[in-house]
Order: sequence, then C-alpha cells, then structure tokens
Amino acid sequence: MTDQNELLARAARVLPGGLLGSHRSGPGLEFVVREGRGAYLFDMNGRRYLDYLLGSGPMLLGHAHPAVVDAVQRQMARGTSYFIVNEPAIRLAEEIVAAVPCAEQVRYTASGSEATFFALRVARAYRKRDKIMKFEGGFHGTHDYVLMSVVPRSPKAFPAPMADSAGIPHVIDGEVLIAPYNDLATTEALIDTHHDELAAVIIEPYQRTIPPAPGFLEGLRRATQRHGVPLVFDEIVTGFRFAYGGAQEFYKVVPDLAAFGKVVAGGFPLACIAGPTAIMRHFDAALDGTPDYVWQAGTFNGNAIAAAAGLATLAELRKPGAYDTLHGTGRRLMAGLTELVGKAGLAAQVVGEPVCFDVLFTDEPVVDYRAVQRADAALSKTFTTELVKRGVVKNNQKMYMSLVHSPADVATTLQACEDALKVLPKKKAKA
Repeated sequence: MTDQNELLARAARVLPGGLLGSHRSGPGLEFVVREGRGAYLFDMNGRRYLDYLLGSGPMLLGHAHPAVVDAVQRQMARGTSYFIVNEPAIRLAEEIVAAVPCAEQVRYTASGSEATFFALRVARAYRKRDKIMKFEGGFHGTHDYVLMSVVPRSPKAFPAPMADSAGIPHVIDGEVLIAPYNDLATTEALIDTHHDELAAVIIEPYQRTIPPAPGFLEGLRRATQRHGVPLVFDEIVTGFRFAYGGAQEFYKVVPDLAAFGKVVAGGFPLACIAGPTAIMRHFDAALDGTPDYVWQAGTFNGNAIAAAAGLATLAELRKPGAYDTLHGTGRRLMAGLTELVGKAGLAAQVVGEPVCFDVLFTDEPVVDYRAVQRADAALSKTFTTELVKRGVVKNNQKMYMSLVHSPADVATTLQACEDALKVLPKKKAKA
C-alpha cells in the first residue's frame, strides 16, 4: 500500500498547495482519500471518517450507492462520451423539466460555475442589457462576473463590488451591482434605480447557510417582475436537496432561470441551466449568425455516464419518505448541536436548514454576510479541525446531510462535537 505521507509529499510537488481547491483538513491532519462508502470516507491508512463534506454536496445518497454504481456500470459498457444527444441526457432533462417549476427546457454544462455563467449570458441575450446584480456573500462559482463580494474583508457601501480573486479584470467592477441579502427595502431600491441597466438578478435563495427572511424572496420576485428583469436562482446547492423541485418548491417562489448541479448528477461532473423556452431559445443553434444566438457547447455536456448517475439518484429521491428521512435526520443533529452549544455557554448558534447547516460562533442574529463576517472565524476553523481529529469531516462553512447518515452516526457526531466544544477557548455568550 502506498504510504499516505509519501502521497501528500508528492501532491505538494505537483498540485498548488498540495490541494485540489481550497479545502484543508488542518495542519498535520491532511489525508488522502482511498475510498468512500455510504456516510464514510477512508484514508490511505485505513482510518474511517464520518463525512459531512459529501464531495462538497453532490453525494446526497452517500458514497458508492448501489443504484448509482449499477447505472454507471451499465452505461460504461455502451461507451463513455459521444458529444451527441443520447438517451440518458434526454431522460434526465425530461425529469428536470417535470420536477422544477421554472423549467421548460434544459441546457447542460459540466460544472456549476459554467451553469451560472451561461445563465447570466442567456439572460443578457434575452434582456439585451449587460449589468447583473448579486448579493453580498453569495457564491455562484468562480467566473469573473460572480466572484465579486463573496468574502469581502472590508465591504464597500452597496452596490459597489469587490473582486475576490487576483486576475479579474477591473472593468468587471462596472458591470456588477451588490445588494444585501435579506434586506428587501435596500434591494428593491437598487432594482428600482438600476433596472434599465440590469440583465439579471442572481441569488442563492438559501445563501450559504442563511435562510431567506420571511417575505424576502417573494418581495425580490415582485421587484424583478415589476421591471421585467430576469431572476436567476442558483440552485447548485439547493436543487433536489431541499425538495425534489429544489428551493423554488421548498420556498414557493419561482424564478425565471435556475442553475443546477451537485445532486442532479449523483457525484459526476454535470450541471445545467433550466428555464422557459422564451429565454432558452437563445441557445438554439438554428439562430447561429443572428444577434440572438448564445454560443454554448462543451465536450462533456450531457455526458451519458453523468446523466445515467443523475437518473439513478433522482429515482432514489422519488421514493416515498426520502425527504422526510433526510430532513428528519438533519433536524435531530441540529437540535443536538443547539443543546450542546447552549450547555457550553459559548456565543454560538446552529444556523441553516436541516439538509445543510453549521455552527456559527456568534450570538447576534445571522441574517446576512456581514453578520457572518462578525462571527468568530478562528473558533469555527478550530472547531472544524477538532472534529477531524475525532473522525468527523465537514466544510469550514457547512455540514451537508445525506440519506445514509444514521441515528448512530448522529450520536457519534454529537459526541465528537461535545468533545470538540470542550477544548475551544471559552468566549461566553452575552448575558
């Protein structure tokens, strides 16, 4: 068996930072995944971890689910990639259209970042405007127009954006407006002022782990409809996770366009834009050569293996009780965590919905990015690191639930959290 430390050293030589992206387990705690099974990851040394990272979200059924493995193996025998319309891609598109309130047609991409990028491009073509509005703290992938004011260290006054990465052209600053999540009055005022310049408003209906305030999404929908500005829901995280029809079913607010990824492909690289024919028609190659045509293609768009995995995943989610089980497990873990942080007397709270949530170390209401920014990020990082030491893996910002997390797993997790909370510096809640 290959030595894990040797693999980590090799990774450091050939991968920037030794990582695939930005996720770290913590100093001295980095490991190389050998395999995932159900709710668990196993490293090269054979150590088992309870997994709440879930591949950053797509593994809603857990790792190596038999139905997904079988579907992929059967499709593999027929070939892997065609660059031509195929039956699994058609069937998956039909299922998405049947499930998602805003969807009449689907255009595939290979990643969530591409899906939000092309959702905004097709909105520009339809609306014949250039600027977009997004919300401070909202993450829509890594392309230039949306990697703005996701994690600003010193936020500017609204609606001025701040680039979150080197390499983003400064000219983009003039094409992006930033609004405060859950602040309907300010958002409406910005839309009223800038509507004639706006091609679209894009939002995570559930921003990171912050639920929408009562009436916020409904008010945003009314404001965008009033001015004919397309509303885009980024459902990369929420799609088929919150409900079978996504956040738009769960929160009962229907956008003009939506981007889906993660769960919809069952652990494979596939995402899509979904929307009405009136907007999606701009992708039709029959328009090539006209000012209305949106050029979009990708080698792996609608890949048959990814589509087959997605179909198998959605079939499992359609089974009676699937979402009741998922939400019920999450509620039990959230309730247990709430009790633990209360007993610890820490300035902390459990924030989010039962399918995706986290512990934030603050005692002020968490309604937007700036409230998150004022939370104790160092304590959050230490808490996450202490959980890894105890065999529980999560993102530094959220815990994803799966259908295979069992009551025993919840109990094990709560014990690990209790032990981790005990070693944190005691910054008490306000009296």
